[in-house]
Amino acid sequence: MPKRIAIVEDEPELASLIEYNLARHGYQAQVLNRSVGALKALEQSRPDLILLDVMLPEIDGFELCRQIRQSAALARTPVLFLTARTDEVDRVLGLEIGGDDYMTKPFSPRELMARVKAHLRREERDAEPGAVEIGPFRLDRTARRIFLGSRELELTSTEFSLLEFFLMHPGRAYSRDQLLQSVWGEQRNVTPRTVDVHVRRLREQIEEQPENPRYLTTVRGFGYRFEESA
Repeated sequence: MPKRIAIVEDEPELASLIEYNLARHGYQAQVLNRSVGALKALEQSRPDLILLDVMLPEIDGFELCRQIRQSAALARTPVLFLTARTDEVDRVLGLEIGGDDYMTKPFSPRELMARVKAHLRREERDAEPGAVEIGPFRLDRTARRIFLGSRELELTSTEFSLLEFFLMHPGRAYSRDQLLQSVWGEQRNVTPRTVDVHVRRLREQIEEQPENPRYLTTVRGFGYRFEESA
């Protein structure tokens, strides 16, 4: 079955161009021209990836992303923002509300396809059967679920991949650049600030006191380290 990719974009020409390029690469595209009703349509189709314009009429892309992350059917679906906004504050906001990636217009179809493939490869990585216990965490790589004690963590695709990396490499310090290379790979529009945003979001889920972390600690002047026994 071809991978299903939803395009939420109110510019018909751009939506058609994206749809054409996705079809050329063997993907099945679903185009949604309005944000109103988009959540219900996405929940029904359950795409493997969502391309989401930020500057939509009625409900903007940021608010729609918040709704997506609150949906049981879509909470882990990767969301790639498409926008004409170039300010860092917009990029950070998009990541903080649960976006996985951010592309500024205009962009080349070739770059977009590279991003799409990178996200889908991340979802398709070979998973080890069963669960792995790391301190109080239980990582189920097959189902892409992580538990802290008896509580399942509500993670986006990128948050899962980042925490999975930390769990599988406890006690070792990694720089932001090393984390970008290991977790984000070929994506080009990510910066060290991207790592900081996702680490902050993870701390809000796994730490009793996010401002004084026990598990996901900062290595001053270098990066981060996961402490297996906090």
